[in-house]
Amino acid sequence: MTQNFDTHLRTYADAVREAYDAPVAVDAWPEDRLKAPVAALLRAAGAALGAGEVRTYPETRAEGIGRPDLGVTTDALLSGHVELKKPGTGANAPRYTGRDKQQWTKFADLPNVVYTDGIEWAHFRRGERVGEIVRLADPREEGATGVTDDDARALADLLRGFLDWEPQTPRRPRALAELLAPVCRLLRHDVEESLAQDGSPLAALARDWRQFFIADADDREFADAYAQTLTYALLLARFSGADAENGSLTVSGAARSLRGDHNLLAEALAILGDAKAREALGSSVDLLQRIIAAVDPAIFERQGEAFEDGPAHAADPWLYFYEDFLAAYDPRLRNNRGVYYTPWEVVHAQVRMCADLLRTGFDAHDGFASEGVTLLDPACGTGTYLLTAVRHGIDAVAARRGAGAAAEAATRLATNSHAFELLVGPYAVARLRLTQQIDAAGGRLPDDGAHVYLTNTLESPYDNDPDRYLPLLYTPLSEEHARAQRVKRDAPVLVCLGNPPYDREQAEAGETIQRRKGAWVRHGDAVQKGQTSRPILQDFTDPLAETGDGRHAKNLYNDYVYFWRWALWKVAEQPPARGIVSFITASSYLRGPGFKGMRRVMRQAFDEVWILDLGGDNLGARKSDNVFAIQTPVCIATGIRYREGDDRRTAEGTPARVRYARLADGRDEKLAQLRAITDVASAADWTDCAAGWDAPFLPARSETFLEYPALTDLFPWQESGMQFKRKWPIASDRDTLDRRWQMLLHAEDRAAALKESRDLKADRDYPRLGGETARLPTIASLPTDAPMPEPQQIAYRSFDRHWALVDNRLGDYLRPRTWKAHSDRQSYMVSFLTEVVGHGPLAVATDLVPDLHHFRGSFGGKHVIPLWRDRAGTDANLTAGVLDALAVRFGERPDPEDVFAYAFALLAAPAYVERFWEALEIPGPRLPVTASRALFEEAAALGRELLWLHTYGERFVPEGTARGTHGLPQGAARIARATPGSSPTCRPRSWPSRSPASAPSSPGWTTA
Repeated sequence: MTQNFDTHLRTYADAVREAYDAPVAVDAWPEDRLKAPVAALLRAAGAALGAGEVRTYPETRAEGIGRPDLGVTTDALLSGHVELKKPGTGANAPRYTGRDKQQWTKFADLPNVVYTDGIEWAHFRRGERVGEIVRLADPREEGATGVTDDDARALADLLRGFLDWEPQTPRRPRALAELLAPVCRLLRHDVEESLAQDGSPLAALARDWRQFFIADADDREFADAYAQTLTYALLLARFSGADAENGSLTVSGAARSLRGDHNLLAEALAILGDAKAREALGSSVDLLQRIIAAVDPAIFERQGEAFEDGPAHAADPWLYFYEDFLAAYDPRLRNNRGVYYTPWEVVHAQVRMCADLLRTGFDAHDGFASEGVTLLDPACGTGTYLLTAVRHGIDAVAARRGAGAAAEAATRLATNSHAFELLVGPYAVARLRLTQQIDAAGGRLPDDGAHVYLTNTLESPYDNDPDRYLPLLYTPLSEEHARAQRVKRDAPVLVCLGNPPYDREQAEAGETIQRRKGAWVRHGDAVQKGQTSRPILQDFTDPLAETGDGRHAKNLYNDYVYFWRWALWKVAEQPPARGIVSFITASSYLRGPGFKGMRRVMRQAFDEVWILDLGGDNLGARKSDNVFAIQTPVCIATGIRYREGDDRRTAEGTPARVRYARLADGRDEKLAQLRAITDVASAADWTDCAAGWDAPFLPARSETFLEYPALTDLFPWQESGMQFKRKWPIASDRDTLDRRWQMLLHAEDRAAALKESRDLKADRDYPRLGGETARLPTIASLPTDAPMPEPQQIAYRSFDRHWALVDNRLGDYLRPRTWKAHSDRQSYMVSFLTEVVGHGPLAVATDLVPDLHHFRGSFGGKHVIPLWRDRAGTDANLTAGVLDALAVRFGERPDPEDVFAYAFALLAAPAYVERFWEALEIPGPRLPVTASRALFEEAAALGRELLWLHTYGERFVPEGTARGTHGLPQGAARIARATPGSSPTCRPRSWPSRSPASAPSSPGWTTA
């Protein structure tokens, strides 16, 4: 039906011509003159097209991208939006550029929007155009005379499709997640824009939110919390029985339906849905309400219940929901928060092993449902671990005592099971799932509801600052915080179970790191109420400082490490100081040198530890499939402490027994092995690990190898390679660098051309390299004819030399200590000291200062060992006593170059890695030091020739060596084409005869 629509369109065209003929305020937006004619046309179209009563309202324009110009309702329900553009812009939004393109990127999330510049009209749903673009004669010029019948029919069809919009009714949870994500993202953007305005009504809400959940959350983090809270509170209300009122789900109605079981979300919804806040946000909340009102709760009905049946268990539709939502809403946030679905095989394996340990170690025959068993998941996500453990406990009771006992077990489990979650989306899902599970088993929730708390686990358990408690309006928030604090501080936890997040802070030693990361665990408290301010993470870092390994402490700044330290404190150090911790996390702590303190504390805290290594390293040299959709290797660690009390083991005592097993490399094989686990003993073929307090959590397979001196014991100074953090100061030739330097000097924005980072700014001055005290003028202050810094050759990658502008103003970490000792006498051996290595040589060499990625090319390989500590080449980078010990052993004192060459000969041979393949799972090469002077000389001679090949350094050519083809030493030419097993015949230059009368021996060295 298009009754009189052509008449209304002609009226519109005349109104546009009149609007653009009339004078207008200088500061008005060009498209504002379209607002009244377009609004009138839409209202008239409602009746003419049979769409119902149409109303329009202008959206508040904000700084930046803003909001669509008009909101449109049909019969009081939000239908969509209209975005007006300056005439001549067109309506083909995906082809816009500049600010209009940025705006389209946001508005493409809208489910129903019309773009028009008054001439062209286009209809979009979620970024996809519906039908063709309709183009009218320019009404500014033609008015009503330019309107044709074809124009009227085409625009009528377009507007009918726009006004008839109804929210999609998804039939699957994943479709719902993908439907809600862009609307939630739009709401987040609106909150951010509102907060940027002076006097925003959301500012007070943001301040109060920070009081309770994330103390130093920025505006974007609050906007994210606001958007997700509103989305999930409305969604939870819909699934808790809230009915749509006139086609929409109201905030007040949703809050009423949540009270009782979900008081915190009910109050949060009421507070966040404040009328003034709603007014500041425009129609994005209305859009969210209408979409959720259309959702059929039946799509979340479970389709399977059997605990042992993986596929049936996975049929729980909530299981993947939040991961699917976050993947569509903000993939970067998903990655940063580590929101990845844990395969049910992993969850069940951990739950079964813990249940077995409860039965055998604590006489808890009903497993998690036993009296006195308190369970906690400190980072519960959507509650999968919690629900699996609760279900396992219910099934255990039913199996022992009959199905009639299940309800009582469910009630006990609801009381004794706790979970913490920081993100409001998964928190809401976890509460709903636990409530449904307890109800389904016939159990009752405690009076205070499901024990899932919205809180930051790592915040201080002693923080009872009275200033946190706000007026009566916020009482539920205060009560939730207080309950979470009581669990953290007072609840005796027997099992701590889960998959905490892993997110390493990307910072070099000495760099500033965000205060919020690690919270109380890392930063401690101010001294109050008798509590010490010492951070408990220091128990992990102090052993590094004691042994001079403090440079590795940066590897501890990872969320999963903080959660491990918190769990050890909660289970093993708080009364009754007994229980089980089982986490699946990144596995870097098994072997990394920076984790020796962590391993020591774990050996002190537990009596037994089982390490189930799942591998999954897709970045390292020994690749294997991962059970998660990530590239970081993972492992399950389960520790048990039988004894009560806080008598932590000391160095004089006996460390915990640690056992290790590694699963197959293929993902399917790993999951099959995990499915087969019923108890700890049957989980795998366990092997005992080394028993030392700080020893790696790896099998002690190569005791002899571990007796060899570590490479770092012989060469105590290691340095990271240079890290520019930008590519433009590095090139294959000098001319390219000169052109880039000129581009920097002539750039309108030198900061952008420099590619500023947190630690490198165009307006800061920096010292010169090489130990000089003079400071360089800032990049911002340089004249356009400033001379280019003298390019230097650097070792960019193995056997790949580049030119670089090695200037402290152009690179973040250029290693001034290395440059201070650099000269034409210097050589560098570059190896891989803290990660597991793959096949091939374990070292390369160069006479140029190496880049951070010189050895491997990516993901590390940054360990540089200089030959000399000084430019003159007089102070060897050797541990005191090494040369004297070798002089006693051989009767002659070797030169430092000979020791360096001997080490390089061993490490540069692929046979070294092959021979010690299993032992090298513990990072850090070790050197067998021969007792034979002749063998040492032969290896050193080979090493000199290899060093010559790597560095072209004449000092490594043995005196009197004949030259062969292309000037290569004859031995080097032969080595270059040598076959495996060939024996070098070259000898080094004669050693000076300066053996000391007596020299100390080196204890612990094993003759090779």
